[in-house]
Amino acid sequence: LRVGIFSNLLAAVGLDRVRVAMTGGASISPSVILFFRAMGVPIHQIYGMTETSGATHAQTATHARLGWCGPLLPGLVEQRVAADGELQVRGPLVFNGYLHDEAATAAAFDDGWLKTGDVVELDAATGEVAIVDRKKAILITSGGKNITPSLIENALKESLYVSEAILLGDGRHFVSALIQIDLDTVGKWAQERGLAYTTYESLAALEPVRELIDADVQRVNARFSRVENVRRFVILRKQLDHDDGEVTATMKVRRGVIEKKFAAEIEQIYGRAKEAA
Repeated sequence: LRVGIFSNLLAAVGLDRVRVAMTGGASISPSVILFFRAMGVPIHQIYGMTETSGATHAQTATHARLGWCGPLLPGLVEQRVAADGELQVRGPLVFNGYLHDEAATAAAFDDGWLKTGDVVELDAATGEVAIVDRKKAILITSGGKNITPSLIENALKESLYVSEAILLGDGRHFVSALIQIDLDTVGKWAQERGLAYTTYESLAALEPVRELIDADVQRVNARFSRVENVRRFVILRKQLDHDDGEVTATMKVRRGVIEKKFAAEIEQIYGRAKEAA
């Protein structure tokens, strides 16, 4: 029965005709990739940048490990991993520099190698890379622990009720999160329980919704070490919006903007914790 349901779903949206599907841009959970593959959609991960004229890495039928981006496109680019784990590339695909901005161009290169800004794990045997996180996104707690936000954020976003999660904790005593709920799924959950709301904001403010999200946060915490656990979280009272500068066109969170625009929410987390201490 389940096979029939999925087959009908794929046909309804045209996915049964897909021969190759690719995903890039914002970080994606391996479980999402696995879901589509299980339904018969051959989705592959790719990696690239505007500064590399598009993709530099792509999965193939023989190199399609979950969480990896595949090997280099042959003959077009070389790669190396710097001492701090940053992926660097060079080759004919790489741009010459930023127009009328010599300082930015100089900062983008290291002895002729383009600094991607992404920390990776490299499989030296195959040339495949797995993106760990953006170099500037790595959190270092006040205790000196390095934490990779995307791993925990993606785990939180596996929940049907969480559409976005932003981890906090750089220079702090503990890790916390700003969470955007999924309006459709949480709204349906609330309606089934007779909970009244009119907007995203009123839905996010409901205490039962907070308890719902807290249960998912605790499930994710069980998968990580204690120092990586989300000790506190705040449900955002608005949805993140590209027009407001909070996310990019490819839905990557602008962390710097988020930390400024939601300073009150962050103070609610850490200010309260400081007072309690």
